[in-house]
Parts: sequence; C-alpha cells; structure tokens
Amino acid sequence: MAVNDVSLPSSKQSLTVPVIALSLYAIASGYLMSLIPLMLDQYGLSTDAASWLASAFYAGLLLGAMFIEPIVAKIGHKYSFILFLIVFSLTIAIMPVIPTQDMWLFARFIAGMSVAGIFVVVESWLLIGDEKSRTKRLGLYMGSLYGGSTLGQLGIGVFGNEGTTPFLSILVLLVIATTILLFCRTQQPESQQHLSLSLRKILKLDKAAIIGCAVSGLLLGSVYGLMPLELKARHVSTEHIGTLMALLVLGGMAVQPLVSWASNRMSKSLLMGLFCLLGVFSIGLTTINGSYSVLAICLVLLGMATFSLYPIAITLGCNQLEESYIVSVTQVMLLSYSIGSVFGPLMAHNFMRNPEGLMGYLFVILLATALYMFAASLKGKQRIVAGD
Repeated sequence: MAVNDVSLPSSKQSLTVPVIALSLYAIASGYLMSLIPLMLDQYGLSTDAASWLASAFYAGLLLGAMFIEPIVAKIGHKYSFILFLIVFSLTIAIMPVIPTQDMWLFARFIAGMSVAGIFVVVESWLLIGDEKSRTKRLGLYMGSLYGGSTLGQLGIGVFGNEGTTPFLSILVLLVIATTILLFCRTQQPESQQHLSLSLRKILKLDKAAIIGCAVSGLLLGSVYGLMPLELKARHVSTEHIGTLMALLVLGGMAVQPLVSWASNRMSKSLLMGLFCLLGVFSIGLTTINGSYSVLAICLVLLGMATFSLYPIAITLGCNQLEESYIVSVTQVMLLSYSIGSVFGPLMAHNFMRNPEGLMGYLFVILLATALYMFAASLKGKQRIVAGD
C-alpha cells in the first residue's frame, strides 16, 4: 500500500510549530480533564457519570486510532492536525449549550476520536527521522504534552469551575493553536512511501511495548478521569485539587529527560518495571501518612511512574522499523493505549466504592506490570545469551 517517499524536516525549527500547537492543546485539555468531574453537580449530572464520561472519551480514542492513518496520508500532518483541533473545539463548545448526560457522552466520544488524530499526527511527525535522536524528540513531545497539562490543571484556581468562563478560556487556547498551524510556516513529513503494518507484522511487534502502552492507558485514563474525585473524597479543597493535579502531571514532565537518557542505556522493559515499582512505592507512602505534604510528594512520584510508560513503550515498538511504517506503528500503539483507557476508568470505578479508592486500583496495576516487565527483561537477557 505504498503511496509516496518520506521527505524529512531539515531542522529543529520545523518542529517548533507543531510543538507550540501541541502545548496549547495540552493546556486546554489538561484544564478540561480536571474540570469535567468537578462541573457535574453544576449541570445536574451525577458524579457517577465521571467514569462513564472518561470511558466514552477513551472509546472515541480507541475508534479514532483505527482510522487516522488514511487521513494523514491523504491531507498531510499539518492539515490533519488543524482538522482534529477544530473537531475537538466543537465538542467543547456544545457541552455548556446542551448540558445533558447523553450529549456530554457523545461529545466526549467525538473528542476522543479527534484527540486520537492529534496524538498520531504529532507522534509520527516527531518520530520520523534519525533513530538515535528519536527518544529525545519523543521526550520533547511528552514534555510539551505534560508541561501544558500541568499548566492546564492550574486553570481551576485561575478561572474556577463554574459558569461558561472555563469553557471560553479553553476554546480561546484551541483557536490560538489552530491559528498558529494555519499561518506559521513549518516543514512537515511528506509521505510518498506510507506503508501499513500487516497483521503478521503487528503480531511480531515487541509484546512488552504493546502491554506497556495498554497499561499506560489503564493508569492514565483513570488518573485523568477520577483523580479529582479521589482527592475530593480525601477532603482536599477545590483550589488544592488543581495544584495537586498539576504536581502529578509535573512529575510526568520532569521525568522525561531521565526517560530519554535511560532508554538508550538499559533494557526498556526493565526500565518500565522500575518506574512501575516507583509508583507502587509512592502509593504505599500515602497509606502510611495521609498528610497534604506527603500526598503532594507521592503524586509527583506517581506522575513520574505513570507518565513514563508510554514514551518508553512506543520507542520500544518503533525499534529497528523502517520509517515508512512509523505512522502505522504509532496508530497500533495508540490503539493499545486506548483499549486500556476505555477499561481503566470502569475498573477503577469499582475500587472507588472501597476504602482503598483509586490508589488501590493503581497499586494493583502497577505491581502486576512491574512483575511482568521484570520477567520480560529477564527473558530478553536469556535470549541474548542464547544467541551468543
């Protein structure tokens, strides 16, 4: 299914425009993710809808991940990015206008599809190119995404969580991002040899990479959708919820340079296992001491653990692959992430009814993943020794 040759961006400047647009999107999206669970009461919706809204979003992400590749191949990275930002903006604009549960579920589902497009476009835009600097470029992507999300969490303290002002501020950010893409010059990858992975090739992808992406979805889907409610259940004030969510995402942003450095120096499956163990440790601390300061430190560590898995996993999945398959691989990895993200909030919802809450769910997932990754790393070493 060949279409065209790959013309690569010639300089770092070519990445500036998509990264700035992504950062603005991330600020808007980060604010929105924390805003939705806190606005349910205002619009007469049950707080139980929070997990369903999160799952609807990730169901859209899952469906969108299946159909993004042909759109990118047809209209290119830049105009695909613009298209998906416009669709995402429309889903937000409709929420305060028609504040019913059915409309919000539909809006979040369509939003998920558009966000799948944004992720595939930007990830493949940055992954195409020199393999040695791929982790560094992906670190730039994750840093922009999580840095923007961190600032977005602070929007609750700045703009509040009542009335239409939060929605308007989010839409302004998205309009600016779209305008930058439209009018600022940038060089995008032009695919003439854009190939899709066959089922046989997909099955040959590193299993730890696919599982890492799926687990990332199980964790982040629940964290974004339910952590504000978990903090509220712990009697944290609304103002402090925004700050704690910002610290959580800040941990994810701060760890990216370490992820880039360590990914080139040790087994990626072992690295994922170590980060999962860090998450287990951070949750253990919250059970020993539930004070605000300890909770803040634990959330930073938890952010480092949960937000590190996806960039490591997707880099592992792209190892030794031809560039013509990069868009297809990012689509497969996003599909794995989306499957986890759909089921994560629903699984976590059952834990929310128990004393251990969301933290109990995260503890179980992180511990099980750590054990799997350590086993996968050991198996990989044995395979290398046998090959020698």
